Formats: sequence, C-alpha cells, structure tokens
Amino acid sequence: MNHLPPKNKTLFWSCRYCFRIPDDYPLASAAPLLCAGITVYSPMIRHKMNQPGKSLGVIGLGGLGHMAVKFGKAFGLNVTVLSTSISKKQEALTLLGADKFVVSSDQEQMKAEAKSLDFIIDTAAGDHPFDPYMSLLKTGGVLVLVGFPSEVKFHPASLNIGMKTISGSITGALERLIKRDVRYRFVIDIENSLK
Repeated sequence: MNHLPPKNKTLFWSCRYCFRIPDDYPLASAAPLLCAGITVYSPMIRHKMNQPGKSLGVIGLGGLGHMAVKFGKAFGLNVTVLSTSISKKQEALTLLGADKFVVSSDQEQMKAEAKSLDFIIDTAAGDHPFDPYMSLLKTGGVLVLVGFPSEVKFHPASLNIGMKTISGSITGALERLIKRDVRYRFVIDIENSLK
C-alpha cells in the first residue's frame, strides 16, 4: 500500500501480519504489541507455549523479554525470568508478575532450576553461553531465540540428551535493532508521519 488515509492507524510490518488499530487506541500502548509483542507472540504460538500450567523461562528483561513475561502469564504459564542483572528482580516479580527470578550468572541458582522448564524464550541481544540455559529444559523442551547474539555455541549433548529443540524467529526485527542502536523500542506514529 503506497498511502494510508490520514486518520488510519494501520501499521504494517510484514506481509503476514497486518492489523488495524482502533482510532481511539493510543499508539504508545499499541506499539509494544506490534513490535516486541509479535516478535515473542508468534514463536510462542508456533511452539505451543500457550498451555496453562507449563513452565516458561525468559532470558533477558528488556523490550522483548517483558512482553514474553506478560504473554506467558496471560497464557497461564509459570514464568521464570533469567537475567544477569539482580536489579531487575523486583520489576520482574512485582510489576510483571513473574513467578521466579534467577540470576543466571549464579551457578547454584541455575543448578536448582535444572530440567524445570518446558520452554525458554531467549531475548538477549548480547553474547552469552547457551549450555547453562539448555540444562534448564525438560525432556522435549524448546528454546526459541529471538535476540541477536553474534554467535550461538552449545555442546551437542545439550541438545541431544533430552530431545531438546532450538528454533529462531525474527518477526518484528528491525535493522537498527540488529545493530543494537535501539534501547527498548520505537513508537512509530504513522498518522503524524504523514503530515
């Protein structure tokens, strides 16, 4: 579509996903769902991470991670936030409603959570080890990578023992996000950009 009617708040970000936002709905509230939201929602649905009572680990608590926690709780999952930053614990548990918070650099905390998660959504953009996170998955567990570390390395046993799956998804990713030039998210106001 080359143009949009002046009052139309339809946002397009790929051929597969096209939604109309009601005229009275604030763009600042809709934007997280259309970018960070769809980036985590799409693979969560694809991998059946919407089964109440199952357990979800969320690596990273930035723009993508906080949406993964919100969707996980809305789906009735037991959500564990995995972060290197203890400063995010209060936000994860109190504001977002996560069930647990694990400091991923603390080996004892990580060992205590071994084989406890059905799913992990990895939203971290920075480089990090994968084997410690893979050890948290139950048999048949799924780790979905939506962040952009520069490389992914893990021992084959981390994948093969326990029939685990690793998948990737980039729905909603933008060039500046890949370049790590965005902190949290952008709000794109199409209506005002057409003036």
